[in-house]
Amino acid sequence: MATKKMTAKYVQMTLELIENLGLLVIMIATIIAGYDEVINMIARREVNLGDLLLLFLYLEVLAMVGWYYQRGKLPVRFPLYIAIIALARYIILDIKEMDELRLLGVGVGILLLSIAVLVIRYGHIRFPYAKD
Repeated sequence: MATKKMTAKYVQMTLELIENLGLLVIMIATIIAGYDEVINMIARREVNLGDLLLLFLYLEVLAMVGWYYQRGKLPVRFPLYIAIIALARYIILDIKEMDELRLLGVGVGILLLSIAVLVIRYGHIRFPYAKD
């Protein structure tokens, strides 16, 4: 019985270590990507809306990592926000090459993601989690 508890403890510690290393890699990669984007904007001497939305995506990823470190869990809303911003950026950058059907599809995708955020928020307010 004692060895089973020790094994479970080591497995849990290993999983936490892998999780923390993964979060650290995500954080460092996001910081490097943001830095590269800022350097590119400075080199071009131009900032456009696509650049700003990309930086905002990087900030959202960093906020997700910070939230996870603070609370130990991640609300599903964060990835939904990132997806909405990514789709908006896609429209902004590729609108000249998009046909009407694709533009409509991406717009419907943004609408569905937004509705999902509202449903999740309503569910959290109306049916809150039990306190641990």
